[in-house]
Amino acid sequence: MTKISGIYAASMSVLNPNLSLNIPETIKHAEKLIDDGCHGTAIFGSTGQAQLIPISEKIELLNKLSDTKYKDKHLIGTGLNSLSETINFLKIATSLNFEKFLIMPPAYYKYEDEDVIKFYSKILDNLPDIKIVLYNFEKLCGYKFSLDCIEKLAKRFPKQIIGVKDSSYNIFESLKLENFSIFPGSETKLLKGLEIGCSGVITATCNITAKLSRKVYDDFFAGTKQTYNNKLINVRSVFDKYNLISALHTIFSKENKIYENILPPLRLLNEFEEKNLIKSLKDLDFSTKSSLAA
Repeated sequence: MTKISGIYAASMSVLNPNLSLNIPETIKHAEKLIDDGCHGTAIFGSTGQAQLIPISEKIELLNKLSDTKYKDKHLIGTGLNSLSETINFLKIATSLNFEKFLIMPPAYYKYEDEDVIKFYSKILDNLPDIKIVLYNFEKLCGYKFSLDCIEKLAKRFPKQIIGVKDSSYNIFESLKLENFSIFPGSETKLLKGLEIGCSGVITATCNITAKLSRKVYDDFFAGTKQTYNNKLINVRSVFDKYNLISALHTIFSKENKIYENILPPLRLLNEFEEKNLIKSLKDLDFSTKSSLAA
């Protein structure tokens, strides 16, 4: 099995004024990220407002996405709490020849490692041929993966459990599994992660740092002196002061008003926040149009 590796953006969802999913623009956005240097994207991750988008709209997008040029470069998120809905959604996705998925355990309820193993086991009992990247994000779902849980899942399902996105940052430095992809969830961890054997990143702010992140990634493997990593870390640190979805939609809406559309309870940044964000990026000499701008 070939490991998944590289720079992955947790791609944004683009909405119509009535807050329905704008499928052509959402696909166009994801493809632009790949053109800008991402090795792939995660569709319907938390940055894509997946937990708020109706299943019917997700399925409609998958039908369109299945005929696109970068079809095989996307990880598909589920953003669903229900086990049966997750399985049904995955069955539809696999019928469209998608096979790689980013799946988080259910939110709200409290549970332990053995319960999480059972959750993924039920999925794989029904869909034994899919590939799953585990999504470790305690802040969002209330559960934080342990090393032991991931090791047990990878041992039980070596061909299906192929990696982890670590947005809780308790895994990426310590987990050592052969032929297993490890992705920190922030550009601040990209270079450090690569140095200890991680596979790249899957991150929200690669929507705006794709070129810069790819440069850091390529320079690492070329053995070239790192000249962009500090700027990359500083840009991410600026965004970390805000809700990432709100900040990204606010920035993108400056060039295209369609990004002003965002599903409640999410919102755009207020005027004060927006002003400070734009000033902070300007102070870093960071251009949103060209992330390699000096």
